[in-house]
Formats: sequence, structure tokens, C-alpha cells
Amino acid sequence: MSTVLEYDAIIVGAGGAGLYTALEASQKARTAVLTKLYPVRSHTGAAQGGIGAALGNVEEDRPEWHAFDTVKGGDYLSDQAAALVLAEEAVQAVYDLEHLGLPFSRTDDGKIDQRRFGGHTRNFGEAAVRRSCYAADRTGHMILQTLYQQCVKNSVDFHNEVQVLDVLLDGTRCLGLVAYDLASGELITLKARAVLFANGGVGRMFRITSNAYANTGDGQALLARRGIPLEDMEFFQFHPTGIRGMGILITEGVRGEGGILLNAAGDRFMETYSPTLKDLAPRDIVARAIVTEIQAGRGITGDGTVDDYVYLDASHLGRERIESKLPDIAEFVRTYLDIDPAEKPIPVQPTAHYAMGGIPTDLEGRVITDDRGTVVQGLYAAGECACVSVHGANRLGTNSLVDLVVFGRRAGRHLARYVAQADLPELPPGAAEPTAARIAGLKDGKSGPPPELLREQMQDVMTSKVGIYRNGPDMASAVEELKGLREAYRDVRCPDRSQAFNTSLLEVLELGHLLDNAYIAAVCALNREESRGAHAREDFPDRDDARWLKHTLARLEKDDVRIEYKPVDVSRWQPKPRKY
Repeated sequence: MSTVLEYDAIIVGAGGAGLYTALEASQKARTAVLTKLYPVRSHTGAAQGGIGAALGNVEEDRPEWHAFDTVKGGDYLSDQAAALVLAEEAVQAVYDLEHLGLPFSRTDDGKIDQRRFGGHTRNFGEAAVRRSCYAADRTGHMILQTLYQQCVKNSVDFHNEVQVLDVLLDGTRCLGLVAYDLASGELITLKARAVLFANGGVGRMFRITSNAYANTGDGQALLARRGIPLEDMEFFQFHPTGIRGMGILITEGVRGEGGILLNAAGDRFMETYSPTLKDLAPRDIVARAIVTEIQAGRGITGDGTVDDYVYLDASHLGRERIESKLPDIAEFVRTYLDIDPAEKPIPVQPTAHYAMGGIPTDLEGRVITDDRGTVVQGLYAAGECACVSVHGANRLGTNSLVDLVVFGRRAGRHLARYVAQADLPELPPGAAEPTAARIAGLKDGKSGPPPELLREQMQDVMTSKVGIYRNGPDMASAVEELKGLREAYRDVRCPDRSQAFNTSLLEVLELGHLLDNAYIAAVCALNREESRGAHAREDFPDRDDARWLKHTLARLEKDDVRIEYKPVDVSRWQPKPRKY
């Protein structure tokens, strides 16, 4: 038996997208947020550099330019109606956050300050523009705190340290969820008029990542197991500047303030790869440039290791500017590297950062199941776990936070209208029994392969064979290895058989989610025979619009992945060569 709870709306995830959805929904509906973390520990808090919006506070800017940059940055795989919604609604979204209490950094005359970020330009690519609105280098943290306080004010119910383990669907409608309460070890069955997933990314399938340990793609995997396709999973962004060997992010805001990348010879190498935008080119271009420099022998090798890297130098900015504009980054570098960034350059290397693909949705956040836009009633998704698709093949910096607030708000408003006319569904008898049986099986005392070994093997495969540069033979090998790891996972057992606070059990369950996501991503990457955005194939080095200007829809069918396609919206700008 499990506890049964009823709500009008249930939000899975307490990051920016989930909290903004909950804030909107709670104005008209009884709303709950389920989160496996305490809300202000959600991964949105790790976003540092800013939120993009064409406010024009520092120099001329227009939403149309922002939309164009988003489409071009996404290598023309972005759906252009979604990009226009993102850019046009970003302006009001930023002002709304300001009115909710977010403490943005200010210009001398009191306006929201703005700085440059990679791939953001004026006049359709003419030159870099100051578009990123920021709160020092802790913008995501401030968004998270602001929205959480507003949700508390609106009497949103928070169920913290609760892990969703199953989605209840009847084929055409979402009925509710089955979740695990970490504190008690008990299952909770929840029924609701509508459910929204905002559970974040899946970066933990790679060895070096900026993602928190909690970013295991739970919602993506659970819906894939229930027959929902995942969209564009082959596109995964590697942020160019993670702390060497750790993956902890050094925000693009450092380069936005004037920091530069240097190779072993002290050369500013980005001038070769992006003559116009240089160090502020889109992330996929900068990450590949760093790897190319390292492979050409121009990387820096420290203390006799093979961990090659490059330098990010901000020392010329001066201590006052670093401490006022980049205080958290300065502290990170001092803490983890024992380096003062005002005096010495920072050792950096690319780190797995962001999934462009995920659960397919329309512009209102409703989950869709095919190329015709068929909607699952009462089921929504927003944020990194979703794919609207606004980021296409490569996300521009600052657009993740824009995505959270614009599409989280849109989803919340549509969800509120939906639940006002929807009946509370009836759950099938024994809805939680399959989940209970699965947990019992994991705790049956039998021996099995160590889950930590499978996790390490998965991360090694994904990092070495489905990373920044890819090729057919390596990815074909990765697919087979991941298939074998998924097979081995069936014999995994949880070594801790306790009831309360069994974190080992959660880690085993999360490993299953990671393996499913990694397998789908590898199959999709092998299938796409071109290079586009973050998907760079050595055996197919060119973008191929004739064959591959289309979205991937991948369906998990037990041990196989079936690929379908969906057209890309190119109604505003036709694809052109991508030059920066």
C-alpha cells in the first residue's frame, strides 16, 4: 500500500522552470512541487553569467536580432517560431523577475546592467552586443531564490527529497505519478489533473561535467519507458571553460567581461577560429577550438599528466572588476585551484554541460508524441528536460535561463487553464505495485554487478566515443557497449537494504535512468550522418541540409531505439553557412 495524494497540478523539479510553472499554476490551482533536493539546491542555482534579453539598456538591441542569433547559434535546427517567442517574451520576463524582487546588477543610472555573451550579436551578426542581464555571477541562484520565495508566498506544497519513479498514463492522458519518499522509504501515489516535468538535464552520463550529481535525466527516461519519444538527443553541449579535471563551470561571463583564451605559446587562438566574435563565438565552436589546439600540441600539459588544457586569462581585467562582477568565480578558482584569477590565468578544458534534446513539447509546454503534434492530455514539460525546440543543435549562453522563465511561465499559464476544466482522473487499481515490486527486487539480498562500476564504464564510453568529436566506428562501439551495460544493469542489486534514507537505492535507480538516456543519445548520434552544432562527426564533417534538416524522434522499445523524424520550422530565416 502507498499513500495517495491529490492535487490539481504537480510539478516535478524545483529549478527555475518548475518554480515558474508552479508560481503561475498556483494562482488558480492547488499545486505541489516534487523535488529530490531541497528546492534552493536545484541546478538552476549553478547558472552564473546571465539571462539574455534585448532590453537595449547599454546599447541598441532588438528581440528579432536575439531570435536570429538563437537560430544561427542552433545551426538552423531551432524551430523559428519558438526562437521568436523566446526572444520577444524574454524582455517582459526579465522585468517581471525584477518586479518579483530579483537583485540585478545595475548601470550607473540604475537600469539592469548587461554584458556580452557568446554568439549574441547586433544587426544579424554584425558585431557582439551586450544582451546578458546579470546579478554578478550568481544569476541562476538569484532566480531560484526569487521564485522559491514567491511560491512559498503562494502556498505551493513542496515535497522535498521525493524521487518520482513512474508516470501513470492511459495512452492519451496523464493520470498521475508514483514517487519514493527518501525520509520514510515509503511510496506515494499522486493523482492530478496535470503533471509537468522540469527535472533538468542528464550531464552525469559523462565523466567530466558541470552538472550536479542529481542531473540524471529521470523524467526523460521514465517517459521514454512509457512510450514517449525523446527529441534530438544526439545534441549535447560541451561548455568550453570548465575547471581543469573537475568540470566546475567558469562562466562565459568571464569572457563577456573581457577574458581571453590562450594556448601554450600564449597566443589568443580564437582569432583563428572566429575572426569576428573571437572568444565570444558560440560554445560548440569554442569547445572544438580548444580540443583542436590540444590535439595539435598547442595545449598546456601540467605536472607531467596527460590532462591537456588551455588558459582563460582574466588577470588584465583588474582585481576590482573581478571581485565586483565575478566574485563567485574568483572564489571557486581560489578554492579549487589555489590560483588568484586577478594575478594568474585559469586552467580550463571543455566540460559536458547541457542537453539540447529531451521531451518534445509544443509552445505551451504540452508533451507531444509524434511529428503531427499529438498531445498527451495533462502532461507538460519545461526547462532542460524538454525540447521545444528552441536551442536546435547548440544552445547560446544565457538562453537556458531565458528558456526556463519564458517557457516555464507559458506552461504554467496553459496548465492553469487546462486544470480549470479537467476532471480529476481515476487511477488504476494497484498503480504503485509494479514500482514496489521493482524496489523489492533491488533489495532482495542477491549479489550483482557493482552499480558504481557500471556508472564509470558508461561515463567512460560516453566521454571517449560520444563526446566533442565523433565518428561512426566509435559510436557503433558505444551503442553495443551501452546495450551490454543495460543488460548487466538488470542484475544490479542495492547493497543497502534499509528503509529510511536509503540513498544507495536512489543511486541505483538513477543509474538506470542514465543508462537509458545514454543509450538513446548514442543511437541518435550514430544515426545522424552530418556535423551540425554540437554534433561534430569526423567522418561526416559538413552540415547536410538536404538530408538532415530535421528533428530526431527516438522511441525506446525495450532493447532497441526506433528513429522517426519531425520537420524543422524554417519559416523566417533559411539556413545559411554559419560564420562568426
